[in-house]
Amino acid sequence: MAGETKGTRIDETVVAMRLAGAFRRHGVDHVFGQSIPSAFHLAAPHVGIRQIVYRTENAGGTMADGYARVTRKVGVVTAQNGPAATLLVPPLAEALKASVPMVALVQDVARSQTDKNAFQEFDHLRLFDSCAKWVRRIEDASRIDDYVDMAFVAATSGRPGPAVLIVPVDLLIETAGPAPLVPRKNQYGTAPLDRPTPDAAAIATAARLLAEAKAPLVIAGGGVHGSDASAELAWLQETFHLPVATTVMGKGVVSERHPLSLGVVGYFMGEGSRSRDLRPLIDNADVVLLIGNRTNQNGTDSWSLYPNAATFIHLDVDPMEIGRNYEALRLVGDARQGIRALGEAMTGLDLSRRVAARADTEATIAAARAAWESLTDRIRTQDAVPIRPERVMAVIDAALTAETIVTTDASYSSIWAANYLTAVEAGARFITPRGLAGLGWGLPLAIGASLARPGAPVITIVGDGGFGHVWSELETLKRLDLPVITIVLNNQILGYQKDSEDALYGEHTDAVYFAPVDHAKIAAACGIRGVRVEDGAELAGVLAEALASGKPAVIDVLTDSGAQPPVTVYAGKFASPF
Repeated sequence: MAGETKGTRIDETVVAMRLAGAFRRHGVDHVFGQSIPSAFHLAAPHVGIRQIVYRTENAGGTMADGYARVTRKVGVVTAQNGPAATLLVPPLAEALKASVPMVALVQDVARSQTDKNAFQEFDHLRLFDSCAKWVRRIEDASRIDDYVDMAFVAATSGRPGPAVLIVPVDLLIETAGPAPLVPRKNQYGTAPLDRPTPDAAAIATAARLLAEAKAPLVIAGGGVHGSDASAELAWLQETFHLPVATTVMGKGVVSERHPLSLGVVGYFMGEGSRSRDLRPLIDNADVVLLIGNRTNQNGTDSWSLYPNAATFIHLDVDPMEIGRNYEALRLVGDARQGIRALGEAMTGLDLSRRVAARADTEATIAAARAAWESLTDRIRTQDAVPIRPERVMAVIDAALTAETIVTTDASYSSIWAANYLTAVEAGARFITPRGLAGLGWGLPLAIGASLARPGAPVITIVGDGGFGHVWSELETLKRLDLPVITIVLNNQILGYQKDSEDALYGEHTDAVYFAPVDHAKIAAACGIRGVRVEDGAELAGVLAEALASGKPAVIDVLTDSGAQPPVTVYAGKFASPF
């Protein structure tokens, strides 16, 4: 920048340089962080690490999350001790629940000031213990490589997740000592670090169960994305004639245009859901293969969706997830390796039952799709004012390509996207914060995803409630000049909160209402193109222009506050729009 001065290059012998070099060895080329730890950020460019500066620490952690989900490389975020560190708790907790590999580097007070009420001193070990797989404080310069290696192994091995390294500020500028005689070469920066194969006998049993089943079903979760196993699952689906459904986090692991794809199943299979009429395929399944699936509350519609009488097979890298909610044949291992092993085992079996059942299964799925298209056609194509969210999704869906990345906030944004957007091929990315499902994640996830895949079109879908958490990151978006299109579903309410309160209690609190906000003007104030859309007929042109520009944009869409997505517990509680 004009008028900027640079000081003397940081001393190459200090711990900060050794630390940066250790991170670079593990493949780190982006670090999300503000100015602190300053010594680390001054050292990092000298080893080829780019600093991505954000406005708020919680958003920075979520950017690292989005980056990690797309690349499967460890997302690295930094923070100062005290309040900045506490704001890492939400994104780390999301990463822990959603199995996202991350490392947080947190500066601490000087060692001589520990337990003396130093400025912003806090017990970070206890703080992060509940939201990370592994937490350590480095006390000795000679142990830098040891602890960095352990942090990256923790993040990428087994079930991936966040690790936290705490480094006292005085240690960062201490002389590191001589480099090791034998430099370390191992790299642990990409997940999964290991790819264990499930037990051969269990694989053989699972293959036989699937081959001989009357009505098998695969329900795939986000673990398939995490293992980069979409191609293998698509092969299993097509070659062995297996119908596949997904959770929200698993959306995109198979093409939703495939004749054996059910789409997303879970707690929003009410009227208007793409998969509603496919409920019989779930109810009647006699063998259910779960892959990278946590069997959590939302994915199972409060554990009421999956058939009680079925035999379950569960493939997961985390042995504690298998059998957590459904007793199952245990396939402990990596999703990619497990799917390959299953396919190889099925190749030698009699598949006549699978071949014979395929036509009827495809017909059932095709009929359900056609019924959904017929039921929702008017609401997806009508240019009503205010605009229905289904209409917004139809416009976005028409613009999607195999390269498009879609991120959303939690709440209604992710439900609309899961039901009304289509994964056009296996491996398509729809990134939703469903670990803890907090608000404000959509835009930071999109920034991280855009950095992870330069040039790819990225669309983030957010509600005005969630977007209010992270308006400040529009400046980050402008500064980085990333081609992220933010679509705000602006209905001036907290929709999920309002509708849930009405469904449960017959009334709602005043906290669900917002004053009118023009998000297009907020974008303009940050130097980003902002367009307010009040008529659905204008939206397709506005979106096409924004995507063609290759520049960031905010499209503020005034949407119908009376629109509810097809959450099953809403059945009979609201008037049908169809």
